[in-house]
Amino acid sequence: MATENNNTIYLPLEGVDNEHCALIVDKGLSKVEGITAHKIDINNSRAVINTNGQLEVVPNAVKAIRDLGYDVDTVKKNFPVLNMSCASCASSSQSILENQPGVINVAVNYANATAQVEFIPTLTDPHKLKAALQGIGYDLEIDESEEAKDQLEELHRQKFETLKKKTIGAVLLSIPTVIIGMFFMDIPYANYIMWALSTPVVLIFGRQFFIGAWKQTKHRSANMDTLVALSTGVAYLFSAFNTLFPGYWHSKGLHAHVYFEAAAVVIAFILLGKLLEEQAKGNTSSAIKKLMGLQPKTVTVVHPGGHQMEMTITSVKVGDTLLVKPGEKIAVDGTVTTGSSFVDESMISGEPVPVEKKQDEKVFAGTINQKGSFQFIADKVGGDTVLAQIIKMVQEAQGSKAPVQKLVDKIAGIFVPIVILIAVLSLVAWIVLGGENGFTQGLLALVTVLVIACPCALGLATPTAIMAGVGKGAENGILIKDAESLELAKKVNAIILDKTGTITEGKPVVTDIVWLNNDESKLNELASLEKQSEHPLAEAVVKHLGKVAYSPVHHFESITGSGAKAHIGDKMYYAGNASLLRANNISMSEELDGEATKWLAEAKTVIWFADEKEALAVIAIADKIKETSGEAVRQLQKAGIEVYMLTGDNESTAKAIANQVGIKNFKAEVLPAHKADFVKELQQRGKVVAMVGDGINDSNALAQADVSIAMGKGSDIAMDVAKMTIISSDLSKIPQAIQLSKYTVTAIRQNLFWAFIYNLIGIPIAAGILYPVNGFLLNPMIAGAAMALSSVSVVTNSLRLKAKKL
Repeated sequence: MATENNNTIYLPLEGVDNEHCALIVDKGLSKVEGITAHKIDINNSRAVINTNGQLEVVPNAVKAIRDLGYDVDTVKKNFPVLNMSCASCASSSQSILENQPGVINVAVNYANATAQVEFIPTLTDPHKLKAALQGIGYDLEIDESEEAKDQLEELHRQKFETLKKKTIGAVLLSIPTVIIGMFFMDIPYANYIMWALSTPVVLIFGRQFFIGAWKQTKHRSANMDTLVALSTGVAYLFSAFNTLFPGYWHSKGLHAHVYFEAAAVVIAFILLGKLLEEQAKGNTSSAIKKLMGLQPKTVTVVHPGGHQMEMTITSVKVGDTLLVKPGEKIAVDGTVTTGSSFVDESMISGEPVPVEKKQDEKVFAGTINQKGSFQFIADKVGGDTVLAQIIKMVQEAQGSKAPVQKLVDKIAGIFVPIVILIAVLSLVAWIVLGGENGFTQGLLALVTVLVIACPCALGLATPTAIMAGVGKGAENGILIKDAESLELAKKVNAIILDKTGTITEGKPVVTDIVWLNNDESKLNELASLEKQSEHPLAEAVVKHLGKVAYSPVHHFESITGSGAKAHIGDKMYYAGNASLLRANNISMSEELDGEATKWLAEAKTVIWFADEKEALAVIAIADKIKETSGEAVRQLQKAGIEVYMLTGDNESTAKAIANQVGIKNFKAEVLPAHKADFVKELQQRGKVVAMVGDGINDSNALAQADVSIAMGKGSDIAMDVAKMTIISSDLSKIPQAIQLSKYTVTAIRQNLFWAFIYNLIGIPIAAGILYPVNGFLLNPMIAGAAMALSSVSVVTNSLRLKAKKL
């Protein structure tokens, strides 16, 4: 979400749709006083600026962007102002509103008691403006259903509709112009009819190009608008001159050609290209829209005393008790207090199986409740929820630049001036070498070169692929923080896996339990004894045994390093390791001892349960290996990646786990600091290293690695440091992430190749290089279609990523 935080401000941009435009806006922002740092994030259509806190910085930045011919998405609204009693009330309420962050313009009218406010909906909202006015005794009447995101969405929708209408209008008028220009040139007043048909296309539907070009010229820069305005403007004016003064050419023995159809069709094609591009770009960001759509708009709040009330999600505060009914989406993060249900968390974790939620369990915003009903207390609301953090991370990743993009930026910066130079040189060359029709042909070549050159395809090549790749990752439970790691992941040839919580579940569970002579009659006593202990292994036993009737326990004693003992009924019972039984001269049967020896070899922890005389049962506890770990390791090895395992555990446990999942290289008893050293060691051997971890102890190694991957169920610090997060903590997602990186980089390369080749071949042909060879001259109309097609093809190629199977 766009917010204002530590004086970092996000301005939603309009019309900045390629790298060249971004460079112009970035340059413009560098001249605004009070901006300390700035960058343009094309994919999320926003400028990210850091300010020194001055209030006038935002309006000045907006003015600078608008002067350059681009726009900032703002909302203009009229609000009734209450409690004004004189004209000076109007001026004081106006100055208060003007001083609110995110407000661009204010006009308070005392006569009709209204305030017209232009504001950036992601920086402020009517509620904040109302609160500011209430602070000095006035009030603002607002519609309660205000939502900044919806307003921005509506703005984009309206702009898309306007573009659609312009495109349809331009196409409808261009078709008869082309038909007359191609086939019916000899009908009476043909030139005047074409002039009448093409004028609205060029001057009304295409006026945005001329306005943009003029604003660029004022700032001594040029962009795609410049190319379109120059080419269509020259063709249109030349044709108008030839229609009004055909005698000028006739006197020179030449025919007075008109190119109204070329001017009209070029604008129609470019508008059509922009329309298709907008539609496709909307598709590449659909992952964000899907995530944003996961949050419900209203919630049921339960007040003390049981009174229920439906409220908007924006009014939920930490500590509120919310009711979730069957089938409803969970609105914010919280902890279940009463009731239970199964919750579908697939949209956040990528795991298809619903998870059971009972008292004291955590629930997350955007997940869907199944058949049960429960109440929970809100722990995190607004931008603090897991869902909001995921959205923010995905947005920032889609806005980050891949290293290859830096080269493209440089080319985009000099692209337009070079194209204009080539166009002018084509005109001069034709005049000098082209014979009697040289000027007309030269003018056509100038128009065609300007039309065919496409900086947009270059500018869109990388960002659209990155957006589609990051979005595809998010849909599969792989959160990617920046474009660089997405580009680098395909080069990984060594991967280090932490053991606990990465390869294994990270929590001890009972794997086996064997009773002496299969006699389970003392199960209650075992459960009762372990229930008293606070040891994690005892907890695992209690959990495994489930609900049983507990017996009263007396004289419970915890024996450090050995286990525990207590009186239950008239007997003493023991639970702990073998040495505890030996110390109390308790006999252990061969049957149970054999099982214990076997389990110890498998690196399991063994707990003995006994009465005063003999061992009654033996229990194996292990940190269970995740079901998908073995297969994930095999896939990584198959892809030619060396897999290493690091653990703080002892050698025998490490060896057993490594053998079970098929890892040949492992290190045991590794301290956290040494994990980072091992990463460095591999890097010095020339490896591109990925580190996968889940704990605070992994954060150094994650920071050192070339590609860092955190497990989503691990610590927040690990996730902060890592460049990728696997939400479900499932290792099989890592081969998918590497595959996604390969697909994305391939798409970027294809896009750049197509964009470069298109311009390298198209521009010389447009200039007429083939004319001396085979008499071929490219028609400006075809050039316009090719130019529109180049952008659309790049975006469409990026969209293919969405259909790829990981």
